[in-house]
Formats: sequence, structure tokens, C-alpha cells
Amino acid sequence: MNWLTNTLGSSIGKKLLMAITGFCFLLFLFVHLAGNLTLYGGQTLFNSYAEHLHALGPVLRIAEIGLLTLALVHVFTGIILFVGNLKARPKRYAVNKRAGGRTWGSATMPYTGLLLLCFIVMHLLNFHFVDKSQTTIYAIVAATFNQAGYVCLYVVAMVVAALHVRHGFWSAFQTVGANHPKYMPFIMRAALVFSLLIGIGFGLIPIYISWVA
Repeated sequence: MNWLTNTLGSSIGKKLLMAITGFCFLLFLFVHLAGNLTLYGGQTLFNSYAEHLHALGPVLRIAEIGLLTLALVHVFTGIILFVGNLKARPKRYAVNKRAGGRTWGSATMPYTGLLLLCFIVMHLLNFHFVDKSQTTIYAIVAATFNQAGYVCLYVVAMVVAALHVRHGFWSAFQTVGANHPKYMPFIMRAALVFSLLIGIGFGLIPIYISWVA
């Protein structure tokens, strides 16, 4: 167990934790988007999807606890790495150069992550922790997305999510050792495609619902 503790306690170990939890969230986003696309089929199809999902009962609860655990690990590990980087470089350089592979995406990861965390809390309060006994999940979604302010906020959040996902996607592969001239160009393109899929896929849903609901 000492080797595991020592590994996870190191900077490389923390980055590995970020990569593993990041991969899990990428998979979750893909599955979640696939489910949400049933909204285009109308309220009957989406409510049926939601009912089948909640019929999983204990399995769904375990999945939710797992996601919460992954989120806590991802967030707190990210904070530790961010604070560690600040301590290692307490003063900004007089000339801010993008040396050593430093990109705008990597520089903003802590901030886009914080914005997404705030959005996720709000999103859960609006859709998950609400009384569904006298209504349907589709009705809740339609009522929420009929608020122009929330639609705008949701779309902006999806732009932020796409930025975060794009860098997180390829950097996670880099962390686990896929940083090779032969594979990295493909991974970078895949990161762009996946980030656009997430950003556009989720971002168009509230716009569509606000029109038809």
C-alpha cells in the first residue's frame, strides 16, 4: 500500500488521478448526451427514457454516488495541483510566453473547471433536486428552458464545457503516456471533435426546447 500512497501523493500521481477521473466524466458526458437527445423525440419518448432510468433504482443510486466520489476526487486533486503550481511560481514573469507547450486552454483549466462546478450545482438544483411527484421531467425541462436567461446561461456554460473538455481530453491521454508524435495529432483532432460534440450537442437542446415547448 505504501507504493500506492506514495504514487498518489506525488505530482505525477495526482495528474494520473485527474486523467482517470477525467476519462470517466468524458464517458458520462457522452452517455448523458445520448439520453438527452431523446428530447428531440418529444415528451413521451423523453419521459419514457427518464422512467426507465429511474427504474434502475439501487443501480442508479450507486452510479450517482460513484459520480459524486469521482467529482470530489477530480475537484480536490485539481485544487491541490493548482495551489502547488502557484507556490512553485508565485510571481508572474515579466513577459508571458507560451513556452513548454503552455496553451490558453491549459492556462484556463482551473477557471473553466470552477465555472462548470458552479453550473453543475445550479443544474442539479433545477433538474435533479426538485419535486417530481406532481409533474414530469419533460415538463420541468420545458419550464426551465422557457426562461431566456437560463437558456443563455446554459449555452455559455456549454461553450465553457467544450473548452474544458478539449484540453482535458488530450491532456489525459498525454498523462497516461500517449504523448507520441505518431498518435498525438489524431488525439488532438479527436479532442476537438469530441468537445464540439459536447458543446453543440448539449447547447442546442435548450434552444430547441424553448422553441417547441
